[in-house]
Amino acid sequence: MLTSKVAKRYAQGLLDFTNESGQTATVFSEMKDVVKIMTESQDLKKFFLTPYIDSKKKVEVASEIFKSLSASSQNLITLVIRHGRENQLRNIAQEFINKVEDINGVQRVTLTIATPLSKENIDQILKSTNMVNADAKFDLEVNVKPEILGGYILRVGDQQVDASVKSKLNKVKKDFQLN
Repeated sequence: MLTSKVAKRYAQGLLDFTNESGQTATVFSEMKDVVKIMTESQDLKKFFLTPYIDSKKKVEVASEIFKSLSASSQNLITLVIRHGRENQLRNIAQEFINKVEDINGVQRVTLTIATPLSKENIDQILKSTNMVNADAKFDLEVNVKPEILGGYILRVGDQQVDASVKSKLNKVKKDFQLN
C-alpha cells in the first residue's frame, strides 16, 4: 500500500517526539487503537470526510472518542484535524506503527488465500519460502479473497510470490493469445 507524504511526515514527527519523551511504546499501542477505530467505523470516516463540518466540531468529537488516549496522541489527532488532514489520520497512525515495527525489526507479512486455512497450513506456506526469516518477528495479516480461485499470494515487505490459480490462468490465457 502506498503511503502519502503527509502521513510519512506526521508519523516521523510523532516518532521523533515519542523517542525524545520516552512514550513510543504507549503511543504505539494507542495508534493501533486509532487504526482499528478508523477502519471499523464507517460513520466516523464519513464524519471526518464531510467538508461542511468545521474543524472545531471535529476536534470535539475526536476528543470524546479518543479521550482514553495519552495527551501526546490526543494532541496529534487535534493537530491533524486543525490542519485539515483528518482524512489521513488512519494512514498517519498506520505509518507510525510501521516505523516503530521497522525499528524493532518486525517483518510485515501478508498472505492472501482463496479459502480459510488452518494454522498448520499457513505455517507450512511461510516455511516453504525463504522470504520470511524464521528467526525474526513478523506481523502476519491473512486476507481471504475467493477471486484468486486457489493457491496463495504471499507478500513480505516489497517482495511478492503469486502462486494463485487466477494468475496462472491469466498466464495461460496470455500464452494462447500470443500463439
